[in-house]
Amino acid sequence: MSEAATGLITGHADGCPRCWWPGLDPLYVAYHDTEWGVPETDSRALYEKLILDGFQAGLSWITILRRREGFRRAFEGFAPERVARFTEADVERLMGDTGIIRNRAKIRGAIAGAQAWLSIEEAGPGFSAFLWDFCDGRPIQTNAATRAEIATETDLSRKMGKALKAKGFTFCGPTIVHAFMQAVGMVNDHLTGCHRHAACATLGAALREGRHP
Repeated sequence: MSEAATGLITGHADGCPRCWWPGLDPLYVAYHDTEWGVPETDSRALYEKLILDGFQAGLSWITILRRREGFRRAFEGFAPERVARFTEADVERLMGDTGIIRNRAKIRGAIAGAQAWLSIEEAGPGFSAFLWDFCDGRPIQTNAATRAEIATETDLSRKMGKALKAKGFTFCGPTIVHAFMQAVGMVNDHLTGCHRHAACATLGAALREGRHP
């Protein structure tokens, strides 16, 4: 089966087979190898990734990735306690910041999301538990062999997206939420032939056993 059919790319300098989507872009490959699919349980980090996935809507992830440090500066490290206090003056400041994607609705959505995050944290047991409970606290191993087997949304992402919206988050449709779940390791969607599949499966097993990845 061809690389185009399997979704695996084998033309990297190190010879390791990888999922198709980062191509050969060094920044994208590094993200694929070190972050994507690794189970994330930190509540603040989960907020950051969800908001950045919301900013990705209508764009490619590499567009966001190249601006991630700019986003982090603009949103004060994505500390929800700080972002929740942003005012309309901050919205205007961010609309003039060329280091981010300047979309008023998405900026306001990040602020609303921070306020929702605080409410969830205060209600207990916290944002991380709120999200991970959707998959019973354990990463889902899809064991997809080809790119055709990789979903763009699922019943679970629709359920999570609906719950997030009810809490006050925006830009959390099922496709965005599924991409988020893949990225933070709630779903291991590395192809089985990818060199990162087994590593992320091992991290997921550790989380299932109650050990932090």
